[in-house]
Parts: sequence; C-alpha cells; structure tokens
Amino acid sequence: MVVASLIAFVTIHILYLKCYQFDYDLNMKASAKMGVAKVLIWGVWVGISNHPSKWKIWVVKIGEGLIILFQIYDFPPYKGFLDAHAISHAIVVHVSYIWWSFIHDDSEYRTKTLMKKAK
Repeated sequence: MVVASLIAFVTIHILYLKCYQFDYDLNMKASAKMGVAKVLIWGVWVGISNHPSKWKIWVVKIGEGLIILFQIYDFPPYKGFLDAHAISHAIVVHVSYIWWSFIHDDSEYRTKTLMKKAK
C-alpha cells in the first residue's frame, strides 16, 4: 500500500509539472520529501528485517546523503583539481556497487529462504 501511494504521488507530481506548470521550488520540495520517505521506509525495513546484508542499505543511504550534500553545497576546485561535483561522482561509483551487491545478496537470500520453505 505504501508503494502504491508513492507511485500515485510521483505520477501526479510529474503530470502537474509536465502539463500545467513547471515550478522548480515545488519540484525540489517534492523531491526532498520523497527522499526522506525513501530513507524512512528503508529504515523501517532494516529495523524489522533479519537480512544478513542489511548493513549495506545503511551504507548506501549515507552515501546518497553525501552525494546530495556535495551536489547542493558546491565549492570551487581545490587546487584547481577536485570540486564537490567531482567528489559526488566519485561517491556514486561506490554507492552503486554496494547497492547492486545488496541486490545480489538479497536474491541469494530470498532464493535460499524459498528453497527451505519448499522442502
């Protein structure tokens, strides 16, 4: 039920921005609220789950937070070489790897669980 309401919210939001009026501030506020909702939903899941790789979700969420901070609070290049945007892109690589590692672990865990139930 949570997913259905989020999909409905996102669909209505996109249609409003596309068909009626594109409001940048409204889009930023809605995106921030969806991001907070995503962190809360994953936090609840991690809290009640006994998944062996649930720690990876926290690493991904912290990484996503850092990416957002580096995107919002941009700073000029340090010694003409490394700026906030470059750092955020460097973090994305590692966060993506950890996320897909979790997806892989989750598929193995769910397969093992289903195989045990089938026996």
